Amino acid sequence: MKRAVPQLGRSFNESFCSQKTSTITKRPCLVNYKIRYDGAAQRRHKSNLNTSPPSTATDSLPLSGLRVLDLSRVLAGPFCTQILADYGAEVLKVEQPGVGDETRQWRTANESPMWKDEYPLMSLYFAAVNRNKRSVTLNLKSPEGVEIVKKLARESDVVVNNFVPGKMNAMGLGYQDLRKENERIIYASVSGYGSTGPSKDRAGYDALALAEAGLLHITGEGSRPPSKPGVAIADLCTGLYSHGAILAAIAQRERTGVGCNIEGSLFESSLTLLINVGLASMNLDRDKEPKARRRGKRLGLEHPNLVPYGGFETKDKKMVYVAANNRRQWDGFCKRLQVQGLGENTRFHSNDGRVANREEINAILQKRFKEKTKDEWMQVFEGSGLPYGAINDVVEAVEHPQALARNMIMEVEDFEAARDGVLRMIGPAMKFEGAKMGVRIKPPLLGEHTDDVLSELGYAASDITGLRETGVI
Repeated sequence: MKRAVPQLGRSFNESFCSQKTSTITKRPCLVNYKIRYDGAAQRRHKSNLNTSPPSTATDSLPLSGLRVLDLSRVLAGPFCTQILADYGAEVLKVEQPGVGDETRQWRTANESPMWKDEYPLMSLYFAAVNRNKRSVTLNLKSPEGVEIVKKLARESDVVVNNFVPGKMNAMGLGYQDLRKENERIIYASVSGYGSTGPSKDRAGYDALALAEAGLLHITGEGSRPPSKPGVAIADLCTGLYSHGAILAAIAQRERTGVGCNIEGSLFESSLTLLINVGLASMNLDRDKEPKARRRGKRLGLEHPNLVPYGGFETKDKKMVYVAANNRRQWDGFCKRLQVQGLGENTRFHSNDGRVANREEINAILQKRFKEKTKDEWMQVFEGSGLPYGAINDVVEAVEHPQALARNMIMEVEDFEAARDGVLRMIGPAMKFEGAKMGVRIKPPLLGEHTDDVLSELGYAASDITGLRETGVI
């Protein structure tokens, strides 16, 4: 089965951003540009358990026509570019010949039997953040590989990389280098600590960024050591920040006519996630000696500013999460719980009062929640309008009726690397009216589209063969 293969053509700003004038605002507005696709390309997927062929065209998606050159690997950069790809951008992923993105080999326990033996460079980790992209292999240590990247940059709108600061410059692929090829290029770099400061040359890893930014210190149960979140939050948030910054840069380019250089780091993203806890540390007790200042503490499932806010064990050893953020919710919560005297206790009427009596309230609630099963409590709160929910395991989460109703689970068929030919994926979080979100291009095999891409750049078949023989591709 052929894959959707977008052809190289005009850039996003030559096509997608063709100008028209609104008769109401008299300001420029954007007109969609259709990417040309191989008309024979088809792919089937399942959405909400219904199988239907997705459209291979992206003209209904908001980033149709945007061209992204993805030089990133692992998680933060690929997550960023997958979001752009899901929104309709044409993303070309550049990988190292013979090896590819490291995550192609990051298989979890007992995962290997899922994959056919002839596809050792495919994993669920890689597949999770690399759909809707084409893969081309290039040796960036070779002059020929660098030249090919420059040619690709001339026809791209965005370049994303997550090399250690200075590495792209050393290869001749820094912002100033690529700006000479394309002054409208938006150049986004992701690193561990940014390009300046005493930590700039250090390798960036999610857990290290969370540790140094203080997030691990406030994560976990108070009586136990710090705990790492179950997924790479620093990487994921940096990817989210980066995709938003890229879209902001596109808007800026419409005003200025030129691209720009964007920087993001795992450490800085993690610092911003401190939010209220960070401000409390900086502003409360700031006149005291450093040792006496508020450093944040671990509260497990609880909230530093709100009570009740957390998980409680039920009769069947499950857990229910509840919250009451104001007096109205507290009153409604107490009525549903039916604990004698709880709602009438004036000490608990204000949030300040509840925070001051956190341990007493939590003990009362835990005793009450142990009297019913999880499902019984879900029935108690059904229709109440109060914030509540079961603490699901991952299987319960992906099979949740709401996830299915919102088309959050997609099934890719004819996935050649899988023994049963099927790959189930978590769908895009955001929806656009009139646009079908889905898998246009399944997670690519390593270098799957190299020949196509080089042909589109004008390389003859003999040239491509020579590049392969010399290890450039």
